[in-house]
Amino acid sequence: MKLATLKDGSRDGRLVVVSRDLARCQAVPNIVATLQAALDDWARCAPQLAIVAAALEADVSLGQPFDQAQAHAPLPRAYQWADGSAYLNHVELVRQARGAKVPETFYSDPLMYQGGSDVMIGARDPIRVDDEAYGIDMEGEIAVIVDDVPMGVSVAEAGQHIKLVMLVNDVSLRNLIAPELAKGFGFFQSKPPTAFSPTAITPDELGAAWQGGSIALPLRVDYNGQPFGRALVNVDMTFTLPELVAHAAKTRPLSAGSIIGSGTVSNKLDGGPGKLIAEGGVGYSCLAELRMVETIQQGAAKTPFMRFGDRVRIDMLDADGQDLFGAIDQCVEQAL
Repeated sequence: MKLATLKDGSRDGRLVVVSRDLARCQAVPNIVATLQAALDDWARCAPQLAIVAAALEADVSLGQPFDQAQAHAPLPRAYQWADGSAYLNHVELVRQARGAKVPETFYSDPLMYQGGSDVMIGARDPIRVDDEAYGIDMEGEIAVIVDDVPMGVSVAEAGQHIKLVMLVNDVSLRNLIAPELAKGFGFFQSKPPTAFSPTAITPDELGAAWQGGSIALPLRVDYNGQPFGRALVNVDMTFTLPELVAHAAKTRPLSAGSIIGSGTVSNKLDGGPGKLIAEGGVGYSCLAELRMVETIQQGAAKTPFMRFGDRVRIDMLDADGQDLFGAIDQCVEQAL
């Protein structure tokens, strides 16, 4: 089933069940008011929400039109947002561009940081930044929402706790990252609010594309109306989503509603850096990766970071060309 949170003036919005074609939705106040409340009581709520989803598919007269522009992030605020780095190609390029090697431990011990989860933004909300000099960049990712995960969970058990899947634009302010990391305490100012797809969907909605804790489909990233990235989510993925969940829960339990991200989706090409779509590659899911390839191949980056007025769109289609999650479609605006 597909779930969304509509903006209604409250902090946590109003939960709705969305039809498979993303055309209609049905509020469910008689079952549960918000997505967080549903996750807190998933064993009871999920079967009832599934009945509503089935009814929407059986009767096209049910529900109201679903407007993706009115969708908040599925979880407008979350108890936990931890983002991993499952695609080591992305890390390798960043290191190679500055003449450094990736430590061997990175291939067995995932990178992960704790992001800001008090303000999540909707798929059509603008990317608001004070200054273009911060180095504004999009990052196309996938993420999962879990129910209560016990500390020390195994990878096999972690997969059973994945209840919903989303798309992500994990915005980064690249020129603020290096100074922050140099302090030895991690990201903070360099990571503004994260945007999520209009809907969060159960893994069964992905059908055969849900494979081993990943998705055998391309993540589509368009930049200023042109195809920019079509990287396959399940290719060159060093760590699966269950592995990232288990990593996050190694020394602490995770509360229902915790979000775990994949990191920037990134593919190699013939064992080396990727190429632009126009050059026969699958492109990139962020500008930084293209800039790293330019640095490696040409000695310097030539592609600028995002400027005010630039637009990014992130979505995913199934094997039949149907939109799965709805689209993240954001414009960069100067904060007032």
